[in-house]
Amino acid sequence: MPLAKVRGVNMNYKILGERGPWIALSPGGRRDISGIELLASCVAERGHRVVIFDRRNCGASDVVIDGEDSEYEIWADDIHELLRQLGALPAVVGGSSSGCRTALLFALRHPDAVRALLLWRVTGGRFACERLAQEYYGQYMAAAKEGGMAAVCEMEHWKERIAARPENRTALMKIAPERFIAVMSHWRDYFLKGADLPVIGATEEELKSIKVPACIVPGNDNTHGRQTGETLGRLLQQSEVHVLFHKHYDEALSPREEWDEKASEMAALFADFIKRATAS
Repeated sequence: MPLAKVRGVNMNYKILGERGPWIALSPGGRRDISGIELLASCVAERGHRVVIFDRRNCGASDVVIDGEDSEYEIWADDIHELLRQLGALPAVVGGSSSGCRTALLFALRHPDAVRALLLWRVTGGRFACERLAQEYYGQYMAAAKEGGMAAVCEMEHWKERIAARPENRTALMKIAPERFIAVMSHWRDYFLKGADLPVIGATEEELKSIKVPACIVPGNDNTHGRQTGETLGRLLQQSEVHVLFHKHYDEALSPREEWDEKASEMAALFADFIKRATAS
């Protein structure tokens, strides 16, 4: 897969499809391209050009632990620059969970660059905030305090980043543990401040300012509750909410396999929505 130099960072990406509207899709969590490729392929088969990518600190892209913005704002700006380089703007932008947050921030930071939004497994609530703040940042801060950057490099996520791109070990080891902890703490605060927001990462006023059409598929677990997705649907000016998963799992996460099984159905839903949204 090709690499693009995006705001000083080597970013791994892939384009699926050769014609039709441009779409950029992000997976959830810190997953790599494989976490979104099945759905992206189904969307591309319906006549779209779909860009998928490894965000910085994910997959085979560079590890860069720095920045004054939240990690999701940084990701949104990276995606904007990648799409600009590909001549893909304005684009339909979407994602699952952390990818959903990134898409919303993309729309807020680059309103003229987005045609529509595809949002699924929307994240919100105190449980999600506290759980994800620890998963994404807290555990790495603790490792750096205990054993420095060598200990961080031995953690599963960062070991995978090093395996995918060996240069990432050098990049991590060059960071002073105190600086690593400071940046992670700053990014963690972004989550903790979102506990009482409608969705993590955006206020009610900000969400109401988004003017482009949005297609929302709520989640079905304690991190991605159905109510969070439906609340987002009420706040966005032009949205439609489609509940595809009626069973709620009283757990942190619902089975990923269930979502994979719905990939074709979701792609058909998104294709119909995109056709209507881009026509208007």
